[in-house]
Amino acid sequence: MIGKRVAMTKWQVDVETHDAFENLLSHEWLRGVVLLTLTSEDASKSIGPPLQQSNPDEEYTMGVGLVIADDETLRTLNREYAGDDEITDVLSFPFLAENDEPQYHALSSEEEFSFIIPDPKDGPPISIGEVIVSYPQALRQSREANHTVQREVALLVTHGVLHLLGYDHGTPQEKAIMWKRQDAVLDDVFRQEDP
Repeated sequence: MIGKRVAMTKWQVDVETHDAFENLLSHEWLRGVVLLTLTSEDASKSIGPPLQQSNPDEEYTMGVGLVIADDETLRTLNREYAGDDEITDVLSFPFLAENDEPQYHALSSEEEFSFIIPDPKDGPPISIGEVIVSYPQALRQSREANHTVQREVALLVTHGVLHLLGYDHGTPQEKAIMWKRQDAVLDDVFRQEDP
C-alpha cells in the first residue's frame, strides 16, 4: 500500500561450506550474492503480513542459511523431502509460508544432515529459510554452459533465495518473472569484483 511503512529489516546470512569446498568460494562473496538477491527484491515485502503489520520503527533481524554441499547431501535431501532419488543442483527450504507467523528457530532434522540455526545477536532472527547447493553439480553445469563455476553457483544461490521469497517456475508466466529477477541479480553480482 502506498504510504504504509514496513518495519526495517536487517539481514543475517549464515554460510556453511562442506570441508571439500571450503577454499573454493569466499563466504563473504556468497553472503553478498544472497544479500543482493534479498535487497534487489526488497524481500521484507515478500515476507508478508508479519512484518507489514509490525511497528515501522522496529528493526527485525531476518535470517537466511546457505550451505555449499556435495552431491550425496543434495541427493539425500531431495529423496527425503521431495521424493526424488536423484542429485539436484539446489534445494530451498522456506521456513515461512505466506501469512505465517515468524518462526524464531530453524527446522531440525533427526538425520545426519541438520539445518543451520542462526546465532542470535540482537534478538533471535526470523528465519525465512535455507538454500543448499551442490558444488559438484554446479561445476558440471558450468562446464556444460561454458561459463565459470562462480557464475553457476551465483545463479543457483539466487534461484534458491528467490524460491524462499515465493517465486516459482511452474507456469510459463511464473518462469518468465523468476528468470527476469535472476538475470537482474546476476548482472548486479558480476558488476562487483570477482569472487
